[in-house]
Amino acid sequence: MKILVIALGSAGDVHPNVGLALALKRRGHRPVLVTSVIFAPLAKRAGIEMRSLGTEEQIYEAVRDPDLWHPFRAFSAVARHLIVPLTREVYRVIESHGPRDTVVVAPGTAFGARIAQEKLGVPLVSAHLQPIMLRSVYDPPVFGFPDILGHLPRPLRRLYLRAVDRYIIDPVLAPDVNTLRVELGLPPVRRFFDGWMHSPQLVLGLFPSWFAPPQPDWPPNVHLTGFPLYDDGEWRPPVDGLAEFLEAGEPPIVFTAGWAHAFSAEFFRTSVEACRAGGWRAILLSQFAEQLPPHLHENVRAFNYIPFSAVLRRAAALVHHGGIGTTAQALAAGVPQLLVPFAHDQPDNAVRVRRLGVGAFHADGIDMIPPPFQHQSAAEARPGCCVESITRGAGPV
Repeated sequence: MKILVIALGSAGDVHPNVGLALALKRRGHRPVLVTSVIFAPLAKRAGIEMRSLGTEEQIYEAVRDPDLWHPFRAFSAVARHLIVPLTREVYRVIESHGPRDTVVVAPGTAFGARIAQEKLGVPLVSAHLQPIMLRSVYDPPVFGFPDILGHLPRPLRRLYLRAVDRYIIDPVLAPDVNTLRVELGLPPVRRFFDGWMHSPQLVLGLFPSWFAPPQPDWPPNVHLTGFPLYDDGEWRPPVDGLAEFLEAGEPPIVFTAGWAHAFSAEFFRTSVEACRAGGWRAILLSQFAEQLPPHLHENVRAFNYIPFSAVLRRAAALVHHGGIGTTAQALAAGVPQLLVPFAHDQPDNAVRVRRLGVGAFHADGIDMIPPPFQHQSAAEARPGCCVESITRGAGPV
Protein backbone atom coordinates (compact mmCIF):
# COMPACT_ATOMS: atom_id res chain seq x y z
CA MET A 1 0.00 0.00 0.00
CA LYS A 2 0.97 3.62 -0.39
CA ILE A 3 0.95 5.10 3.10
CA LEU A 4 1.33 8.82 3.75
CA VAL A 5 3.05 9.26 7.12
CA ILE A 6 2.44 12.83 8.23
CA ALA A 7 4.78 14.31 10.83
CA LEU A 8 4.29 17.80 12.21
CA GLY A 9 6.62 19.54 14.64
CA SER A 10 10.24 19.22 15.73
CA ALA A 11 12.80 16.43 15.47
CA GLY A 12 11.22 14.69 18.45
CA ASP A 13 8.00 14.44 16.45
CA VAL A 14 9.57 13.55 13.11
CA HIS A 15 12.13 10.92 14.13
CA PRO A 16 9.55 8.43 15.47
CA ASN A 17 7.54 8.78 12.28
CA VAL A 18 10.64 8.03 10.19
CA GLY A 19 11.01 4.88 12.27
CA LEU A 20 7.38 4.04 11.53
CA ALA A 21 7.89 4.65 7.81
CA LEU A 22 10.96 2.40 7.78
CA ALA A 23 9.01 -0.39 9.48
CA LEU A 24 6.27 -0.08 6.85
CA LYS A 25 8.86 -0.16 4.08
CA ARG A 26 10.41 -3.34 5.49
CA ARG A 27 6.96 -4.94 5.28
CA GLY A 28 6.74 -4.19 1.58
CA HIS A 29 4.65 -1.01 1.62
CA ARG A 30 5.44 2.34 0.01
CA PRO A 31 5.63 4.98 2.75
CA VAL A 32 5.75 8.67 1.87
CA LEU A 33 6.91 10.96 4.66
CA VAL A 34 5.00 14.26 4.66
CA THR A 35 6.82 16.77 6.85
CA SER A 36 8.68 20.07 6.98
CA VAL A 37 11.15 20.75 4.21
CA ILE A 38 14.01 21.05 6.73
CA PHE A 39 13.83 17.30 7.35
CA ALA A 40 14.51 16.40 3.71
CA PRO A 41 18.12 15.34 4.49
CA LEU A 42 16.82 13.05 7.23
CA ALA A 43 14.38 11.36 4.82
CA LYS A 44 17.10 11.03 2.20
CA ARG A 45 19.49 9.32 4.64
CA ALA A 46 16.74 6.88 5.60
CA GLY A 47 15.81 6.22 1.97
CA ILE A 48 12.22 7.35 2.48
CA GLU A 49 10.22 9.16 -0.20
CA MET A 50 9.12 12.59 1.05
CA ARG A 51 6.65 15.39 0.33
CA SER A 52 7.53 18.74 1.88
CA LEU A 53 5.24 20.91 4.00
CA GLY A 54 5.71 24.63 4.48
CA THR A 55 8.99 26.47 4.17
CA GLU A 56 12.19 26.60 6.17
CA GLU A 57 11.38 30.19 7.08
CA GLN A 58 8.04 29.14 8.58
CA ILE A 59 9.47 26.60 10.98
CA TYR A 60 12.27 28.86 12.17
CA GLU A 61 9.79 31.68 12.61
CA ALA A 62 7.90 29.36 14.94
CA VAL A 63 11.05 28.32 16.77
CA ARG A 64 11.98 31.96 17.35
CA ASP A 65 8.61 32.74 18.93
CA PRO A 66 9.12 32.92 22.73
CA ASP A 67 5.46 32.03 23.26
CA LEU A 68 6.28 28.51 22.06
CA TRP A 69 7.80 27.79 25.46
CA HIS A 70 5.46 29.79 27.65
CA PRO A 71 3.38 27.51 29.93
CA PHE A 72 0.13 29.36 29.12
CA ARG A 73 0.68 30.74 25.61
CA ALA A 74 2.35 27.68 24.07
CA PHE A 75 -0.84 26.20 22.62
CA SER A 76 -1.73 29.42 20.81
CA ALA A 77 1.78 29.52 19.36
CA VAL A 78 1.53 25.95 18.09
CA ALA A 79 -1.89 26.64 16.60
CA ARG A 80 -0.71 29.86 14.98
CA HIS A 81 2.51 28.47 13.49
CA LEU A 82 1.71 24.80 12.89
CA ILE A 83 -1.86 23.54 13.11
CA VAL A 84 -3.76 26.30 11.30
CA PRO A 85 -1.28 27.10 8.49
CA LEU A 86 -0.79 23.44 7.58
CA THR A 87 -4.41 22.27 7.73
CA ARG A 88 -5.19 23.27 4.15
CA GLU A 89 -1.78 22.16 2.88
CA VAL A 90 -2.05 18.68 4.43
CA TYR A 91 -5.50 18.29 2.89
CA ARG A 92 -4.18 19.24 -0.57
CA VAL A 93 -1.27 16.79 -0.33
CA ILE A 94 -3.64 13.93 0.53
CA GLU A 95 -6.05 14.98 -2.23
CA SER A 96 -3.23 14.94 -4.78
CA HIS A 97 -2.42 11.30 -4.00
CA GLY A 98 -5.96 10.08 -4.56
CA PRO A 99 -8.10 8.23 -2.06
CA ARG A 100 -8.37 4.86 -3.78
CA ASP A 101 -4.89 3.46 -3.08
CA THR A 102 -3.74 5.59 -0.15
CA VAL A 103 -3.76 5.17 3.62
CA VAL A 104 -2.88 8.13 5.84
CA VAL A 105 -1.13 8.00 9.22
CA ALA A 106 -1.24 11.36 10.96
CA PRO A 107 -1.09 12.99 14.38
CA GLY A 108 -4.27 14.45 15.81
CA THR A 109 -3.01 17.97 15.10
CA ALA A 110 -2.93 17.28 11.34
CA PHE A 111 -6.52 18.43 10.93
CA GLY A 112 -6.22 18.33 7.15
CA ALA A 113 -5.96 14.54 7.35
CA ARG A 114 -9.13 14.25 9.40
CA ILE A 115 -10.95 16.51 6.96
CA ALA A 116 -9.68 14.43 4.02
CA GLN A 117 -11.05 11.33 5.68
CA GLU A 118 -14.48 12.93 5.93
CA LYS A 119 -14.52 14.53 2.49
CA LEU A 120 -12.53 12.09 0.34
CA GLY A 121 -13.02 8.83 2.21
CA VAL A 122 -9.26 8.30 2.64
CA PRO A 123 -8.56 5.67 5.34
CA LEU A 124 -6.95 7.41 8.33
CA VAL A 125 -4.93 6.17 11.28
CA SER A 126 -4.55 8.72 14.07
CA ALA A 127 -1.10 8.16 15.57
CA HIS A 128 -0.40 9.91 18.88
CA LEU A 129 3.15 10.05 20.19
CA GLN A 130 2.08 11.52 23.53
CA PRO A 131 -0.46 10.16 26.03
CA ILE A 132 -1.64 13.72 26.65
CA MET A 133 -3.39 13.58 23.26
CA LEU A 134 -5.83 11.03 24.70
CA ARG A 135 -7.98 12.86 27.21
CA SER A 136 -9.26 11.10 30.31
CA VAL A 137 -11.04 12.18 33.46
CA TYR A 138 -9.87 8.95 35.15
CA ASP A 139 -6.15 9.61 34.60
CA PRO A 140 -6.26 13.29 33.65
CA PRO A 141 -3.44 14.81 31.60
CA VAL A 142 -1.11 17.22 33.36
CA PHE A 143 -1.13 20.46 31.39
CA GLY A 144 1.16 22.36 33.77
CA PHE A 145 1.95 23.19 37.35
CA PRO A 146 0.09 23.46 39.60
CA ASP A 147 -1.90 20.51 38.29
CA ILE A 148 -5.38 22.01 38.60
CA LEU A 149 -7.20 19.32 36.63
CA GLY A 150 -5.71 16.46 38.63
CA HIS A 151 -6.95 17.92 41.92
CA LEU A 152 -10.57 18.27 40.79
CA PRO A 153 -13.24 15.61 41.39
CA ARG A 154 -14.12 13.66 38.27
CA PRO A 155 -17.37 15.53 37.34
CA LEU A 156 -15.57 18.86 37.59
CA ARG A 157 -12.78 17.59 35.36
CA ARG A 158 -15.30 17.21 32.53
CA LEU A 159 -16.53 20.77 33.08
CA TYR A 160 -12.95 22.03 33.18
CA LEU A 161 -12.12 20.42 29.83
CA ARG A 162 -15.30 21.81 28.29
CA ALA A 163 -14.30 25.27 29.47
CA VAL A 164 -10.80 24.84 28.01
CA ASP A 165 -12.34 23.85 24.67
CA ARG A 166 -14.84 26.69 24.62
CA TYR A 167 -12.67 29.56 25.78
CA ILE A 168 -9.11 28.60 24.79
CA ILE A 169 -8.95 25.98 22.03
CA ASP A 170 -11.99 26.59 19.82
CA PRO A 171 -11.49 30.37 19.46
CA VAL A 172 -7.98 29.74 18.11
CA LEU A 173 -8.77 26.86 15.76
CA ALA A 174 -12.39 27.12 14.69
CA PRO A 175 -12.33 30.20 12.40
CA ASP A 176 -9.73 28.89 9.93
CA VAL A 177 -10.47 25.17 10.17
CA ASN A 178 -14.19 25.62 9.78
CA THR A 179 -13.68 28.01 6.88
CA LEU A 180 -12.00 25.18 4.97
CA ARG A 181 -14.71 22.74 6.01
CA VAL A 182 -17.46 25.04 4.74
CA GLU A 183 -15.59 25.47 1.44
CA LEU A 184 -15.58 21.67 1.10
CA GLY A 185 -19.28 21.36 1.95
CA LEU A 186 -18.67 19.95 5.45
CA PRO A 187 -20.41 21.16 8.60
CA PRO A 188 -18.41 23.14 11.16
CA VAL A 189 -17.04 21.34 14.21
CA ARG A 190 -16.15 22.35 17.73
CA ARG A 191 -14.26 20.82 20.65
CA PHE A 192 -11.56 19.63 18.25
CA PHE A 193 -9.48 17.88 20.90
CA ASP A 194 -12.38 16.23 22.68
CA GLY A 195 -12.96 13.50 20.13
CA TRP A 196 -13.21 14.85 16.59
CA MET A 197 -9.46 14.70 15.92
CA HIS A 198 -9.36 10.91 16.51
CA SER A 199 -9.99 8.73 13.48
CA PRO A 200 -13.10 6.56 13.92
CA GLN A 201 -11.21 3.81 12.04
CA LEU A 202 -8.01 3.35 14.09
CA VAL A 203 -6.08 5.25 16.76
CA LEU A 204 -2.53 4.30 17.66
CA GLY A 205 -0.83 5.28 20.88
CA LEU A 206 2.87 5.15 20.04
CA PHE A 207 3.84 4.36 23.62
CA PRO A 208 3.59 1.29 25.88
CA SER A 209 0.81 0.58 28.34
CA TRP A 210 3.22 0.68 31.29
CA PHE A 211 3.91 4.33 30.45
CA ALA A 212 0.24 5.27 30.03
CA PRO A 213 -2.30 2.55 30.90
CA PRO A 214 -5.48 2.60 28.74
CA GLN A 215 -8.38 4.44 30.34
CA PRO A 216 -12.13 3.68 30.22
CA ASP A 217 -12.91 6.96 28.44
CA TRP A 218 -10.29 6.65 25.69
CA PRO A 219 -11.66 6.02 22.19
CA PRO A 220 -12.57 2.31 21.92
CA ASN A 221 -10.37 1.81 18.84
CA VAL A 222 -7.07 2.76 20.53
CA HIS A 223 -4.18 0.32 20.20
CA LEU A 224 -0.85 0.86 21.98
CA THR A 225 2.33 -0.08 20.15
CA GLY A 226 5.33 0.92 22.27
CA PHE A 227 7.84 3.69 21.57
CA PRO A 228 9.21 3.95 18.00
CA LEU A 229 12.85 4.52 19.00
CA TYR A 230 14.34 5.93 15.82
CA ASP A 231 16.94 8.70 16.26
CA ASP A 232 18.76 8.92 12.89
CA GLY A 233 21.78 7.14 14.34
CA GLU A 234 21.90 4.31 11.84
CA TRP A 235 23.18 6.27 8.83
CA ARG A 236 24.81 9.31 10.41
CA PRO A 237 28.61 9.39 10.48
CA PRO A 238 30.25 9.37 13.94
CA VAL A 239 30.14 12.72 15.70
CA ASP A 240 33.57 14.37 15.64
CA GLY A 241 35.16 14.41 19.07
CA LEU A 242 32.44 12.45 20.87
CA ALA A 243 34.25 9.13 21.26
CA GLU A 244 37.42 10.85 22.48
CA PHE A 245 35.50 12.87 25.07
CA LEU A 246 33.63 9.83 26.35
CA GLU A 247 36.89 7.88 26.72
CA ALA A 248 38.72 10.72 28.47
CA GLY A 249 37.03 10.51 31.85
CA GLU A 250 33.99 9.63 33.91
CA PRO A 251 30.57 9.28 32.25
CA PRO A 252 29.18 12.76 31.57
CA ILE A 253 25.81 14.25 32.38
CA VAL A 254 23.95 15.07 29.15
CA PHE A 255 21.90 18.28 29.02
CA THR A 256 19.35 19.21 26.34
CA ALA A 257 16.44 21.63 26.29
CA GLY A 258 15.03 20.19 23.08
CA TRP A 259 15.75 20.46 19.36
CA ALA A 260 13.50 23.50 18.88
CA HIS A 261 14.24 25.44 22.09
CA ALA A 262 15.81 28.75 21.06
CA PHE A 263 15.38 30.36 24.51
CA SER A 264 17.38 28.00 26.69
CA ALA A 265 20.37 30.17 27.66
CA GLU A 266 19.48 30.13 31.36
CA PHE A 267 19.00 26.36 31.31
CA PHE A 268 22.49 25.80 29.91
CA ARG A 269 24.14 28.50 32.03
CA THR A 270 22.81 26.93 35.22
CA SER A 271 23.73 23.46 33.99
CA VAL A 272 27.35 24.46 33.35
CA GLU A 273 27.61 26.22 36.70
CA ALA A 274 26.32 23.13 38.49
CA CYS A 275 28.83 20.89 36.71
CA ARG A 276 31.69 23.29 37.41
CA ALA A 277 30.80 23.38 41.10
CA GLY A 278 30.50 19.61 41.33
CA GLY A 279 33.46 18.77 39.14
CA TRP A 280 31.34 16.75 36.72
CA ARG A 281 31.82 16.26 33.02
CA ALA A 282 28.96 17.35 30.79
CA ILE A 283 27.67 17.25 27.22
CA LEU A 284 25.44 20.11 26.05
CA LEU A 285 23.16 19.52 23.06
CA SER A 286 21.69 22.48 21.18
CA GLN A 287 21.42 23.57 17.57
CA PHE A 288 21.43 27.19 18.77
CA ALA A 289 25.05 27.97 19.60
CA GLU A 290 24.10 31.41 20.89
CA GLN A 291 22.20 29.75 23.75
CA LEU A 292 25.36 28.14 25.13
CA PRO A 293 27.81 29.81 27.54
CA PRO A 294 30.66 31.36 25.52
CA HIS A 295 33.55 29.78 27.42
CA LEU A 296 33.26 26.11 28.33
CA HIS A 297 35.88 24.45 30.53
CA GLU A 298 37.60 21.27 29.43
CA ASN A 299 35.11 18.98 31.17
CA VAL A 300 32.18 20.34 29.14
CA ARG A 301 31.61 19.78 25.43
CA ALA A 302 28.83 21.14 23.23
CA PHE A 303 27.42 19.44 20.14
CA ASN A 304 24.78 20.43 17.62
CA TYR A 305 23.21 16.96 17.58
CA ILE A 306 24.07 13.48 18.80
CA PRO A 307 21.80 10.47 18.31
CA PHE A 308 20.80 9.46 21.82
CA SER A 309 21.54 5.84 20.96
CA ALA A 310 25.20 6.87 20.61
CA VAL A 311 25.59 8.51 24.00
CA LEU A 312 22.93 7.77 26.62
CA ARG A 313 24.13 4.29 27.58
CA ARG A 314 27.51 5.86 28.36
CA ALA A 315 26.09 8.84 30.28
CA ALA A 316 25.81 9.34 34.02
CA ALA A 317 22.39 10.98 33.68
CA LEU A 318 20.22 12.98 31.30
CA VAL A 319 18.74 16.38 32.16
CA HIS A 320 16.13 17.38 29.61
CA HIS A 321 12.92 19.21 28.79
CA GLY A 322 10.63 16.20 28.86
CA GLY A 323 9.69 15.89 25.19
CA ILE A 324 8.28 12.47 24.43
CA GLY A 325 11.07 11.49 22.01
CA THR A 326 13.82 12.30 24.49
CA THR A 327 11.90 10.70 27.34
CA ALA A 328 11.45 7.47 25.38
CA GLN A 329 15.13 7.31 24.45
CA ALA A 330 16.13 7.81 28.10
CA LEU A 331 13.78 5.04 29.21
CA ALA A 332 15.20 2.70 26.58
CA ALA A 333 18.77 3.47 27.66
CA GLY A 334 18.01 2.97 31.35
CA VAL A 335 19.70 6.23 32.22
CA PRO A 336 18.62 8.28 35.27
CA GLN A 337 16.78 11.37 34.08
CA LEU A 338 15.86 14.72 35.52
CA LEU A 339 13.10 16.48 33.59
CA VAL A 340 12.74 20.26 33.49
CA PRO A 341 9.40 20.68 31.67
CA PHE A 342 8.48 23.96 30.00
CA ALA A 343 5.18 23.48 28.13
CA HIS A 344 3.21 21.23 25.72
CA ASP A 345 3.26 17.53 26.68
CA GLN A 346 6.35 17.92 28.85
CA PRO A 347 4.66 18.30 32.28
CA ASP A 348 2.54 15.21 31.63
CA ASN A 349 5.57 13.17 30.55
CA ALA A 350 7.49 14.34 33.61
CA VAL A 351 4.77 13.23 35.98
CA ARG A 352 4.58 9.82 34.31
CA VAL A 353 8.36 9.33 34.59
CA ARG A 354 8.32 10.17 38.27
CA ARG A 355 5.26 7.96 38.80
CA LEU A 356 7.24 5.05 37.35
CA GLY A 357 10.09 5.72 39.78
CA VAL A 358 12.71 6.08 37.05
CA GLY A 359 13.31 9.82 37.19
CA ALA A 360 12.58 13.11 38.89
CA PHE A 361 11.39 16.47 37.66
CA HIS A 362 11.68 20.10 38.56
CA ALA A 363 8.56 22.09 37.78
CA ASP A 364 9.99 25.58 37.49
CA GLY A 365 11.21 25.15 33.94
CA ILE A 366 13.76 27.67 32.86
CA ASP A 367 14.85 29.28 36.12
CA MET A 368 17.21 26.67 37.57
CA ILE A 369 18.42 23.10 37.77
CA PRO A 370 17.56 21.79 41.25
CA PRO A 371 20.04 20.20 43.64
CA PRO A 372 19.96 16.42 43.04
CA PHE A 373 23.43 16.46 41.47
CA GLN A 374 24.91 18.30 44.45
CA HIS A 375 25.01 15.10 46.49
CA GLN A 376 26.58 12.45 44.27
CA SER A 377 29.63 12.15 42.10
CA ALA A 378 29.31 11.42 38.43
CA ALA A 379 30.96 8.05 39.04
CA GLU A 380 28.15 7.08 41.43
CA ALA A 381 25.44 8.23 39.00
CA ARG A 382 26.35 5.76 36.26
CA PRO A 383 24.09 4.45 33.49
CA GLY A 384 21.46 2.02 34.69
CA CYS A 385 21.71 2.92 38.37
CA CYS A 386 18.61 3.53 40.44
CA VAL A 387 17.45 7.12 40.24
CA GLU A 388 17.68 7.46 44.02
CA SER A 389 21.46 7.63 43.61
CA ILE A 390 21.16 11.08 42.07
CA THR A 391 18.35 12.37 44.25
CA ARG A 392 19.44 11.14 47.67
CA GLY A 393 19.42 13.98 50.14
CA ALA A 394 17.79 16.45 47.80
CA GLY A 395 14.36 16.39 49.40
CA PRO A 396 11.20 16.79 47.32
CA VAL A 397 11.94 17.64 43.70
